[in-house]
Amino acid sequence: MKKPELLAPAGSFETLESAILAGADAVYLGGKLYNARMNAKNFDSETMKRAVELCHDNGVRLYVTLNTLIYDKCFKDALGYAEELYKDGVDALITADIGFSNKLHEYIPEFELHGSTQMTGHNIDSAKYLAKMGFSRMVCAREMSKKNITELVEKSPIEIEMFIHGAMCVCQSGQCLMSSFIGGRSGNRGECAQPCRLPYNNSYPISLKDMCLAEHVTELIDMGVASLKIEGRMKSPDYVYSVVSAYRRLLDEGRNASKKEVERLASVFSRGGFSDGYFVEKIDNGMLGVRSSDDKEATRKTNVKHTKVGEKRNKIEIPERKGSLPENITVETSEKRCDKINTARFYNAESIPQTDYFDIVYLPLEKFAKGKANGIVIPPVIFDSEYENIERQLKNAKANGAVHCFVGNIGHMELARKYGFIIHGDYRLNVYNNSTFMCFDDMESVIVSPELTLSQIRDIRGKKSVIVYGKVPLMTLEKKTGQKVLRDRKRVVFPVLKESGREIVVNSVPIYMADKEELLRKSGIYDRHFVFTNESKEEVLRVISAYKTKKVCNNNVKRIK
Repeated sequence: MKKPELLAPAGSFETLESAILAGADAVYLGGKLYNARMNAKNFDSETMKRAVELCHDNGVRLYVTLNTLIYDKCFKDALGYAEELYKDGVDALITADIGFSNKLHEYIPEFELHGSTQMTGHNIDSAKYLAKMGFSRMVCAREMSKKNITELVEKSPIEIEMFIHGAMCVCQSGQCLMSSFIGGRSGNRGECAQPCRLPYNNSYPISLKDMCLAEHVTELIDMGVASLKIEGRMKSPDYVYSVVSAYRRLLDEGRNASKKEVERLASVFSRGGFSDGYFVEKIDNGMLGVRSSDDKEATRKTNVKHTKVGEKRNKIEIPERKGSLPENITVETSEKRCDKINTARFYNAESIPQTDYFDIVYLPLEKFAKGKANGIVIPPVIFDSEYENIERQLKNAKANGAVHCFVGNIGHMELARKYGFIIHGDYRLNVYNNSTFMCFDDMESVIVSPELTLSQIRDIRGKKSVIVYGKVPLMTLEKKTGQKVLRDRKRVVFPVLKESGREIVVNSVPIYMADKEELLRKSGIYDRHFVFTNESKEEVLRVISAYKTKKVCNNNVKRIK
């Protein structure tokens, strides 16, 4: 069995040197633009060239993260930057924006693309979709179990990369809007403020320990995963050296870590210890952890000596590359238009009033009720082990009158097509620009990202839909809190809902645009979408009345600016 690639993080040139010395097969790092760790030191044009040369001289591959979502106004700049990286000899780009990736593959098809974990790739259909888009590798979701990853590796048409060590997001990767909505710092733009690390309900119910799979190395080798990834582009050279060298030795010796070796890794950095909960499907409160003063003291006392680990590798030779971008880059736009319609999703059938205000009414797939709705919302996450149950629910919904279907993940589109639904793109597709919008042009309509401003929405042409009312879901949790609400330090309350076996944390206040009709119209928004979470039937009727009369709201609400 071929050993998997050991992939190390580097947030600075010093850390890069440590990763190479520790025996990494490949290194991933961020450049000056569009990477999901913009607060790391990162690499400017000059240090990027030096980094490529250093890696290749030592037989190490270098991947660059260009894994944020791209605004239309930044699109040409991002493509130009990608071309610069290609000319520098970078081995692959890790990308998250579907439209950007599609355009890049069109212009520079030789540039290897890896689908970031920000794409929320968590099943076989996700990998098949990315393969069609020109990707050679998918970084699978951290939340996947050994069982699901094993099946994914066996049936995927492209390579699979998985995280084995480092920080875990409590929210499904690429689906977190919490930092953006409450602090104005978008995780999708590389500026996450880590609200999951803060206290709620006088405890830390959504702060997870770091992942550590050092005791599962032999299983990882047997699974056939292409690349084992260590998280940590914000970490120190000592941290990267310690973790990479530990896994290098384990892989070379074909064994699992001892308890003593795991304790050593924890002393370098941990949040009250480690967790393998997702991997072994033991998802409980044992996964929770915070960085204590004792943890910090252990790190301070840990002495790290840097010596060469692993075998010497042959130098990597890259032929001279020339740019492939045309002088005039064009991004297609959709000419499809739609009449003004109102659509709504409800989390409970009991909240749906008798009204003809909505053209399409959606319910979560598992809660679909005949005569109450004509549309379903497919769960945001469907692991391959869950497909049988989901397909049974889809058949039942179709037989009982469901016509429309919200799809919020690239791995769910074929599932919806299989049962003949009229497909609409949910906001979870993270549509930020025209190119991504065009990738879903065969859908009846697409809700653009709720992070966009009115001017950015205006620039996207076609049958776009926008959330104009409602408490937007901010997190999809695999690790349940068991709480009905999360109350932060400022006493702000975030409702927690249950959907498809997971918990959904929704915003504390609703988007409200009833009194902004003219702004919506000028932005080309005709498909208005409403999200009803914990509203009663009477409250829903009051919202409808407010939008009919364009009522001014003086309450604490969120605006699309």
